Amino acid sequence: METADLAAQSDYKTLICDLDSQGSATYYFRIKPRLKKKAQGFSQAGRPIERSIKATDYAHLDLLPADFTHRNLDIAFLEAKQPKEQLRRILTPLSTEYDLIFLDCPPTFNILAENIFRAADMLLVPLIPTTLSVRTYVQLRAFLQQNGYDTETVCTFFSLVDGRKKMHRELATAVYRKFDHICKTPIPYRSQIEKMGLYRAPVPVFAPHSVAAQAYQSLWQEIQGVLEK
Repeated sequence: METADLAAQSDYKTLICDLDSQGSATYYFRIKPRLKKKAQGFSQAGRPIERSIKATDYAHLDLLPADFTHRNLDIAFLEAKQPKEQLRRILTPLSTEYDLIFLDCPPTFNILAENIFRAADMLLVPLIPTTLSVRTYVQLRAFLQQNGYDTETVCTFFSLVDGRKKMHRELATAVYRKFDHICKTPIPYRSQIEKMGLYRAPVPVFAPHSVAAQAYQSLWQEIQGVLEK
């Protein structure tokens, strides 16, 4: 959410696709969670998707809202002729309208995930420095390698980091040593991030001078550097 907002502030025409049936991004941007033709709209490129796109309160930033039927996206994709290519097929026409398209999705390994792996130029992965989070990250990289996906597209950043905790410091150090493409900028654990649900706005909007906002700005600059290579 923050990186998409900062991309828009950098004059990239940006679209967020909220693919999570819980609709957190949709809620934060104060948009009603409803997709025309529900999940089936994702099996039909063109007008059903385009008609569902909403403008946010921020310049250069649009949102394709979530819908509770997104929990059935796997079914919608599996009913298509090329189940793993549906998302790329649907998003391709939108690439002429937008500079960047962010796919906000739940962490999972299913047909939706494989659609994202095939459609995305970059996989931006938040990583909390805990044992289970790191384990899931290792599983993700193994899945990509075993199924022929390019792990070079994975761009990882640490999130909710508490530098006072020894385990956070040790796990972060171990990950930096073992894996490439780990962003240098961690997102710290700060109360401003938790308040996004109260303000329903990105941190750089309601707390632009906070430590969290500065961290997101630094992270975006790293991501922007990768995108422009």
